[in-house]
Amino acid sequence: MTTAPALDRTYRIGEVAERVGVTARTIRYYEELGLLGPESLRSKGAHRLYTEADVGRLVELIRLRDLLGLSLEELTALADTGQARAALRDQWAETTSDDERAAIIEAAIPILERQLGLVRARRQKLDEFADQIAEKLESLRRNLRELSPGTRPGGR
Repeated sequence: MTTAPALDRTYRIGEVAERVGVTARTIRYYEELGLLGPESLRSKGAHRLYTEADVGRLVELIRLRDLLGLSLEELTALADTGQARAALRDQWAETTSDDERAAIIEAAIPILERQLGLVRARRQKLDEFADQIAEKLESLRRNLRELSPGTRPGGR
């Protein structure tokens, strides 16, 4: 008796939710937004089965959401660029023509520039927030230094 390779294994939504650490509702919502592929891959009322590729994509989406603190709109934009890059990688693998590969690279550059722009914009917001916290911390330390020892709680 042989078993199917791990790549052929499929998962129900509850299994995926537990594995990734999100709710089934989150997975359905991501499907509605087009982040996990079309819901049309299943017939009405039928359970959708998720592949390892689906699980991997969901893990990446959650990582990007949490790491970068992206809004759903930003996450969708970033996911769209990821899908476009994947399509270009497939095209690259299917050709040996230098002209076609040059065209693929030219198409990939603006996609990566868009991704980099999203990440840099998020980083700038985080840097600004860190600067605000650092200023507040310095202000508190300055206020503490200015207080005389006799006016501080527990001071002698």
